[in-house]
Amino acid sequence: MKMISILGATGSIGTQTLDIVREHPSEYKVVAISIGKNLELARKMISEFSPEIVSVQEYQDCLTLKSEFPNTKFTYGEEGLIEVAVYPAADILVNAVLGSVGLHPTLQAIESGKTIAIANKETLVTAGHLVMEAAKRNNVSLLPVDSEHSAIFQCLQGEKEKNIERLILTASGGSFRDRSRNELESVTVKEALNHPNWSMGAKITIDSATMMNKGLEVIEAHWLYDMPYEKIDVLLHKESIIHSMVEFHDSSIIAQLGTPDMRVPIQYALSYPDRLPLRSSQRLNLAQIGKLHFQEMDVDRFRCMQFAYEAGKKGGTLPTVLNAANEAAVAAFLNESISFLQIENLIEKALTKHDLINNPNLSTIQEVDKETRQYVNSLL
Repeated sequence: MKMISILGATGSIGTQTLDIVREHPSEYKVVAISIGKNLELARKMISEFSPEIVSVQEYQDCLTLKSEFPNTKFTYGEEGLIEVAVYPAADILVNAVLGSVGLHPTLQAIESGKTIAIANKETLVTAGHLVMEAAKRNNVSLLPVDSEHSAIFQCLQGEKEKNIERLILTASGGSFRDRSRNELESVTVKEALNHPNWSMGAKITIDSATMMNKGLEVIEAHWLYDMPYEKIDVLLHKESIIHSMVEFHDSSIIAQLGTPDMRVPIQYALSYPDRLPLRSSQRLNLAQIGKLHFQEMDVDRFRCMQFAYEAGKKGGTLPTVLNAANEAAVAAFLNESISFLQIENLIEKALTKHDLINNPNLSTIQEVDKETRQYVNSLL
């Protein structure tokens, strides 16, 4: 039985991870979780899964839950996240927390020797060089949970790195994939949150609409697979059936296909190198689907893709700025403080203003992250 700790248990990836545990109770046990502010859902999780330690965001919530569940240990804040991440009884950490707050706990978990099932893009985007160096030094596996990176990981099983020609990430195009830039001027938050294929959290759904989500995944792929940006392509694929592909130098292409269900890549990360049945997942019927569609990526239409490639190639602190500016801008859009296209404008201003720092350490990354958020918020 694998013992699991989850950062971000009440979010989309966290709750679907618990679906996997629920379906395979003899294979997995949840021993530690962080839950943010959703106390109502947290109570249900604690009652059902009986984790040994629970971290919340606020001290007062910690006291409230402690009075209700006296046999459970409660903690809070950033230190609480770290306690959950490094909890000794856990074998594997599922990093499903949203934003760069997941970086420090993940680094600590790597240092403590945990296997990392990583769904938190920001950890690799903001500090990929630190994360991969720490993983290598501690002989720790980073198992991708994102559907695209899981697809690449599955396509590469049994293959040799020297034979890879390029990685091809697929993108649904998000909520506004059929609209021109002019038609994006007045789109609403409600429209942006209406993703045609996937059920995801609000922030990731907006990132999908701007294509920043795919830009962040390009940077992730660079670190996870030690691949130059020139060998990482993005292809629009509306159906989200092919989750990603790998082309080899003999012109063969291997793709991983399946219905849009995040529980599949989550379970693969948990069960690797084995596979388990997932009876609750809908089977793929290609005859019923009939056709699959593909288009080239238009970086003029999706400017965030261009920002991501440029920031990734230049490296240093620029990906940190990219991510922090995006998080601040998306939060402003979700609060209806800015328009949809202003997300791009704020990110571009932050990237242009920043003086790049090469090979940043953790404290520098955290400081740049903080300064970038303050700068973007000052523009609102």
